[in-house]
Amino acid sequence: MKNLSLKICLGIAALLASVGSGFALPDCPSDPSVSWHNCVGTYTDEIGKYVGEWQNNKRKGQATMTYPNGDKYVGEYRDNKRNGQGTFTFANGEKYVGEYKDDNRNGQGTYTYASGDKYVGEFKDGKLNGYAIQYSSDGSILRLRTHNQNRTVAARAIADMKTFGHLS
Repeated sequence: MKNLSLKICLGIAALLASVGSGFALPDCPSDPSVSWHNCVGTYTDEIGKYVGEWQNNKRKGQATMTYPNGDKYVGEYRDNKRNGQGTFTFANGEKYVGEYKDDNRNGQGTYTYASGDKYVGEFKDGKLNGYAIQYSSDGSILRLRTHNQNRTVAARAIADMKTFGHLS
């Protein structure tokens, strides 16, 4: 009985150990003239260094793109463009964490300035669009804003809202 239990445990352990490796993509061919399909590879050009997944010779899946100026994007790609969740860290210390569509900030996101102040809200075509909350570096709310393609339509400072009884 001990022998059977040991064999079952070893069999389960071997099965679990092999599960992760079954889903890993192979390395892309070292010859860039060969089609890169369903593989992981590194490609460097004048735009920057891309390390990530490829499908049908296009960037697709999880990747890291490092630009010559020090900017860096870590996130999802589809059809050679940033699409899905991602983090773009600028060389100047600013950062965007959120959704992308066709290389633009699109959907929910947080843009943090080097000072620590940040906007949390909706983006469309790379610009603030819809509701956003502006936070100071200490985490306190500074303003509630409504944007239309990066133009402020309405804004209320929290101090004003307290004065007029909108917040307690």
